[in-house]
Amino acid sequence: MAIKMAKPPRAWQRMLSGRRLDLLDPTPMDIEIDDIAHGLAFVARWNGQTWGEYPYSVAEHSLLVETLYGRLVPDAPAKWRLAALLHDAPEYVIGDMISPVKAAVGPGYGALDERLTAAIHLRFGLPALLPKTVKAAIKRADRVSAWLEAVKIAGFSESEATKFFGKPKEGVLDGLALHLRPPVEVRRAYTQRHETLLAQTG
Repeated sequence: MAIKMAKPPRAWQRMLSGRRLDLLDPTPMDIEIDDIAHGLAFVARWNGQTWGEYPYSVAEHSLLVETLYGRLVPDAPAKWRLAALLHDAPEYVIGDMISPVKAAVGPGYGALDERLTAAIHLRFGLPALLPKTVKAAIKRADRVSAWLEAVKIAGFSESEATKFFGKPKEGVLDGLALHLRPPVEVRRAYTQRHETLLAQTG
């Protein structure tokens, strides 16, 4: 009696651009900025547990992180600012998992994130792996953003946010405000900022 082999589960997603992105083996040719911007504009940070009329999207967060990175490293070339803008780009297909969920899922999430990040970086002319100093500076900007978001829209006290994310340096947040916009607006802003930075790297 022949044994019927089960079909492997589908590991690709059809994107709105028409691309078919294989999550297990992503290639730069299947990455499109319009897909990234659209996806991130509809992915909510903090599992959607934020104040406001609209979810605070990963696209909005990414724009803030790029701004903060520019403040922390004012002489950074455009390519590293582009890397800061794209730092959460894989979440356009894998979503934004809060840290406790990532810890519960284990190392598989991190490996998936790394594969997608490498493909995205190569698609836009960045190295698959960022220099450690650049990655660390982007992470610092990310933590400053998380502190601000936690305090302003996610219900954390300042002391609680400082415990988890560290206290931002004096002056780094001066004049900054969080934006909660319709997805179509933040999608457009993300795409435009990407276009500007990509042109400056050429």
